[in-house]
Order: sequence, then C-alpha cells, then structure tokens
Amino acid sequence: MLEDSTATESLAEQAYSIVEQMIISLELPPGSVFSEGQLSEQIGIGRTPLREALQKLAHGRLVASLPRRGMMVTDINVVEHLAMLETRKVLDRLIATRAAKRRTSSHADQLHAVADKMLKTADSEDTAAFMALDRQCDRILEIAARNAFAVQCAAPLHAHCRRFWTAYRHNGDLKESIGLHTALMYSVADADQRAAGDASDRLMDYLERFTKEALDLI
Repeated sequence: MLEDSTATESLAEQAYSIVEQMIISLELPPGSVFSEGQLSEQIGIGRTPLREALQKLAHGRLVASLPRRGMMVTDINVVEHLAMLETRKVLDRLIATRAAKRRTSSHADQLHAVADKMLKTADSEDTAAFMALDRQCDRILEIAARNAFAVQCAAPLHAHCRRFWTAYRHNGDLKESIGLHTALMYSVADADQRAAGDASDRLMDYLERFTKEALDLI
C-alpha cells in the first residue's frame, strides 16, 4: 500500500510539473478550457495523479474548475498580479535572507555557477536559457533557506510571474533582469543577509514596474 501511495505521489508531482510548464509557456493559454480526460491522454499520466496535480494548481490560482465544463486556465489579471507581487515580495525577502544565513559552501558554489551562466545569456538574449536558469536559482535558494512553509507559499507565485514574463517578455529588459538576479545570487553566496534582502526587494520592484509597463501597452 505504501509503495502504491508513493508511486501515485510521484506521478502527481510529475503531472504538476508538466501542466505547470504548459501554463507558463502558454501552451495552455489563459482562458483555455480542457477536460481532465483530454489532458490525461495528452501528457500520458493517469487521471488520479492528474486530479491531485490540478487540485494543487487550483489552490495556486493557476486553474479553476468550471462546473460541467471541466477546467480553465485562469486569465492574466494585471490588478491581481500586482497584488500577488506584494505577497511575493515579502516571501522572497524571507527566503533570500534565510538562504544567505543558512547556505552552505556547496550552495554558494552552485549560485556562482548559475549566476555566471545567466550573465552569458545577456548578449544572446536567450530567453529560454534565462528562464531555465531562473528556475535553478529559485530552487537553490529554496533549499538553502530551509523554510518549507515559505517555499510552499512562494512556489505558485513564481509560476504566475514566469507566465506573465512569457506573455510580455518582449516588453522587458532582459539584461536588467539578469543583473538583478545575479546580484541576488552573489549576495546569498556571500552570506550577506542585508544585501540579499535588498537585492530581493530590487528584483521585486523591477517586476512591479515591468507589470505596470505591460498594463500601459494592453
């Protein structure tokens, strides 16, 4: 029984990652409606673990249930997005400062490696590579922070931000974003809690400005 439960949980996590990425990449665009059965066939994962994944995505406000119609990917609402950023700013500062306090030398090495790779994407403007490295950065910070509660709350907010960035990235300054991300990583690697918190705030201020600029262009 335990093995079956573990296997189901693993499949649910896989389903969550796959569907979340489909939403972030806009493969499942905002407002699109789908059925559990259709999506199960599309991603090749059974309906039970998929249902668990969809419940988690609904809790994070990435999808919503439509009675007798299935599921719908939530729309991008700029007003709600700004409210979400207010919340994320507090959580990200907590994660950044705790990561700076608790990071190991291994975490520091990993952050330096990711930051160095991210800087190389600035000239090529390789958005896909930047997004992948952004995920790696978040994951290292989350592990280093050792605060599962903050991480669990922040995870869906990061997904919302990545989706917004995908939808409006042509309006963003990739080099500025890279500079802000790498400053955060170097501060955490240096175990400088104050600098890490300030770097996190500057990144969130940039994302708020990016969102407001996108609003002006809608």
